[in-house]
Amino acid sequence: MSQRSDEIKSGLMRAPQRSLLRACGLSGEQIQRPFIGVANSWTEVVPGHVHLDRLAAAVKRGIAEAGGQAFEFHTMAICDGLAMGHPGMFASLPSREVVADTVELMTMAHGFDALVLIASCDKIVPGMLMAAARLNRPAIVLTGGPMKAGEFQGRIVDLITVFEAVAKVRSGQMTESELAELEAKACPGPGSCAGMFTANTMACVTEALGMSLPGCACALAMNGDKDEIAFATGLKIMDLLRIDRRPLDILTPDAFANACRVDLALGGSTNTALHLPAIAHEAGVDFGLADFDRLARTTPHLVNMSPAGPMRMEHLHAAGGVGAVMKRLEKDLALGNPAVSGGTMADYLPARVPETQVFGQPVLHSLADPVHAEGGIAVLFGNLAPEGAVVKQTAVAEQMRVFRGPARCFLGEQEATEAYNRQEIQPGEVIVIRYEGPAGGPGMREMLALTALISGGPLDGKVALITDGRFSGGSRGAVIGHVSPEAAAGGPLALVKDGDPILIDIPGRVLTLEVDPAELERRRAAWTPPAPRFTRGALARYAELVTSAATGAVLRKNAPAAR
Repeated sequence: MSQRSDEIKSGLMRAPQRSLLRACGLSGEQIQRPFIGVANSWTEVVPGHVHLDRLAAAVKRGIAEAGGQAFEFHTMAICDGLAMGHPGMFASLPSREVVADTVELMTMAHGFDALVLIASCDKIVPGMLMAAARLNRPAIVLTGGPMKAGEFQGRIVDLITVFEAVAKVRSGQMTESELAELEAKACPGPGSCAGMFTANTMACVTEALGMSLPGCACALAMNGDKDEIAFATGLKIMDLLRIDRRPLDILTPDAFANACRVDLALGGSTNTALHLPAIAHEAGVDFGLADFDRLARTTPHLVNMSPAGPMRMEHLHAAGGVGAVMKRLEKDLALGNPAVSGGTMADYLPARVPETQVFGQPVLHSLADPVHAEGGIAVLFGNLAPEGAVVKQTAVAEQMRVFRGPARCFLGEQEATEAYNRQEIQPGEVIVIRYEGPAGGPGMREMLALTALISGGPLDGKVALITDGRFSGGSRGAVIGHVSPEAAAGGPLALVKDGDPILIDIPGRVLTLEVDPAELERRRAAWTPPAPRFTRGALARYAELVTSAATGAVLRKNAPAAR
């Protein structure tokens, strides 16, 4: 079988390359095997990734047993939790492009015939998938698995419990000693944070796309079944290479619709409204915000996951995981779509859904008794967001689903957080945070530190927040992000003034600035763009190249794949 790796190892002219491969410890027989790149985002600073060296070892054993030669290399990984609430968050979304570029360049340079992509967290998983689509060589993703939930004073807790507890200490609902005890117990070991935050949402989306093996997304990081899936992943990549099944065979329009429906049924992170369109762009598939909203109207919310509900990933795992969710949605899914299983998405469905109950309620609700009639994400349009804005509607209190209030404007997250700490924000206001978009931020900082202060404190359910930035999968409440066009591009968000009335109508999908159009034109004529925050380095380059959040914040000149 002709191999792409023959370009660097076969024939008279490649004797120098074979010499270098022998210097890496390979025998002549190993050099003749297919070369499998193992892209591992292991790092000692991200809890979702500290165990990936163990999983990579299992993957490589599987590859060797199936007759391949594994070459492990590493990509970067940023922990959004550690980067949250300070300038480190500027780096988070731009890292997605660096991950994709790293995998692309390493694969091109070394002639890998196929890829195993190992990642857990927010921007790393979509970056890996973007690279897989871009390269279109046989590839499979192994997500690292969720963290086990913590326990504190008889309650199940996770990282978001700690974020919200900061506000409880400030308001006198909790002592600092209790917070210290909570922080020591909330994250009991490796894995991606235990709720349906962005990392676990992306793991579920990856499985629903058909790019990881059945059961991969919910198998806990430190459980033995995760190691079994890792070994099976190493075996399976050799099957995919043999049958020449490639990412673009799998990443079809049907695959993106399947994944979106699963995401909506899970009440997943709004970040998928950036990542799925970006992956689709690389795959040459037209999939965007309009598709999210269209599918949300006919996909029920079936699992009441943290941060909006009590369930954690271990509970979803016990209830059958992504496969069980897909079984519930079976009639609306394209189950004939190819998958890395070697077969189709039908392979991912169990014969029946376990009727698992936790906290006195079903983990996975039936279609007849959903948590909510519509899926997790709603897309709002109006004169404040002509290209759209995104909200996790299943995490919004009922009294906030239609809300009108005066604007309180801030130039960035830090300014708004300082105002909150000074108790200057009043009930009934609409907090407007601008110049935090893809280019204006740059990098669309997540605002979990601020949203956790609101949802954990006395303003919970009493204020709304609108921004051209974005939110952690752990955020809840009437928080509307991805407002497009962004303020730095001259979008309407730049024209809002303190006291302007804003109408939020989530059921009606409307976001309106109730100001006379003639007045807005006068403001536009006087508006000037702000100076960039960064004038050199990676973030300055990113700000120059990034596109709108409405198109997935992809980079200009990254042409979609030719099918």
